[in-house]
Amino acid sequence: MANDRDRSDAPATAGENGACRTFTGNRGLAQEEALIFEIGRIDAAGVDIEEPAPFTPRLGGLMREDGIGLPGLSEPETVRHYVRLSQRNYGIDTGLFPLGSCTMKHNPRLNEAMARLPGFADIHPLQPLSTVQGALALFDELSRWLAELTGAAAIALPPKAGAHGEFCGMAAIRAAIEARGEAGTRTVVLVPDSAHGTNPATAALLGFSVRAVPARDDGTVDVAAVTGALGPDVAAIMLTNPNTCGLFERDITAIADAVHAAGAFFYCDGANFNAIMGKVRPMDLGVDAMHLNLHKTFSTPHGGGGPGAGPVALSARLAAFAPLPLVRREGDAFVLVEDERACGAASPDAAPFGRIAAFHGQTGMFVRALAFMLSHGADGLRQAAEDAVLAANYIRASLDDLMSVAFDRPTMHEVLFDDTWLKGTGITTLDIAKALIDEGYHPMTVYFPLVVHGAMLVEPTESESKASLDLFIATLRDLARSALAGEHARFTGAPRLAPRGRLDETRAARQPVLRWTPPA
Repeated sequence: MANDRDRSDAPATAGENGACRTFTGNRGLAQEEALIFEIGRIDAAGVDIEEPAPFTPRLGGLMREDGIGLPGLSEPETVRHYVRLSQRNYGIDTGLFPLGSCTMKHNPRLNEAMARLPGFADIHPLQPLSTVQGALALFDELSRWLAELTGAAAIALPPKAGAHGEFCGMAAIRAAIEARGEAGTRTVVLVPDSAHGTNPATAALLGFSVRAVPARDDGTVDVAAVTGALGPDVAAIMLTNPNTCGLFERDITAIADAVHAAGAFFYCDGANFNAIMGKVRPMDLGVDAMHLNLHKTFSTPHGGGGPGAGPVALSARLAAFAPLPLVRREGDAFVLVEDERACGAASPDAAPFGRIAAFHGQTGMFVRALAFMLSHGADGLRQAAEDAVLAANYIRASLDDLMSVAFDRPTMHEVLFDDTWLKGTGITTLDIAKALIDEGYHPMTVYFPLVVHGAMLVEPTESESKASLDLFIATLRDLARSALAGEHARFTGAPRLAPRGRLDETRAARQPVLRWTPPA
């Protein structure tokens, strides 16, 4: 009973930073939530389960003898725990999500309704093909749209995400090099300094060594630098266009010509395709392979919203090396080609490089992406790209009198600021990002790309209204004025209004605590 008296008599007092401290830790509707291990009991189940009838185990010596170590919670406790955690998340349904190089656009609810149709949601990859003709027809139609948008000769649907798509495209390039008998000599991949980190990682994973290509002072890749790095040992270049500085690589066709003249292939990272969708076809620029992030350009959910999809567009030079399975129309029916011998390759050497996934890809993501395409139409997709570029340049023009733009030229889908404007203030890029959290926004991408010091990369996408953009701009302008006025307290302690304050990120990275330990 002493605890009950303590609870009823405990006054609410001022806590850290002057905020009201409550006995429960809750602040109004902002619920404090413990770890699930601290809520449930490891020695009890959340539901009543009858003892099973006697049986003979079939696991032999593999039968577990001790507890599983998981907490037992009732259904209400479980639901409340995850709902409370979800209320701490910031998502695209919460507000503008300015994370640069991520294209956090709205996920239309029409897409979700289509993906939940039983003919798509309830099918199984191993059921007879005669019962999934509608799904296969959708795969074929999605491929047709992606091929039209990119100028590709073939589309590989199986990759499950952008990096997986990178691996697929580069694996096709490796297969083409092997078919030419040059696997032992072409062992180098060129990667510009401004590339996504997955580019050199993918090349290394496939057994290539990486040769860096420096960026020019204007943030783009120099043809002369590429030409100087080319040689008989180069297999490919991996170039992002528009690049991670938010700039269009104006010399892309000259770069492609130089790469092809050296006998190498051109891989284009399609992460930023949203800026040029419907405006230009990458294969017309000399690209041989490019992955497409359906969760970026074509509005399928990111991360926790569901599995990803990273289809790969392949040029005529690489189409024969696309991975299995392939969707093919035979008469009035669609089939999945599962065997290399059934592909009808022009030569034994020009054949699919194998499989990159167990089945044909993420059906739900394909449905959502095609729904997005069909609801927009060709003209709507083009307008989406134009609006995304317009929004980024609107933010740039609205802030360049207070914040320093990294490159003094019109941008594409995202705008890149550096930290020159913060010089002498004692405030850093990280401080600005943390202060944005207190203002109710997810921070922009910070310290990337690495070619710009103190980078702040903002990508608004086409989803935002002018009113939404104006509020975000006004917020950044207010933060910028405070920083330039030397109001350190607003930044160095931020965030103050989030469920948790600023972490020691260096310690968290070097000494992560990944396992819950019961209190002594």
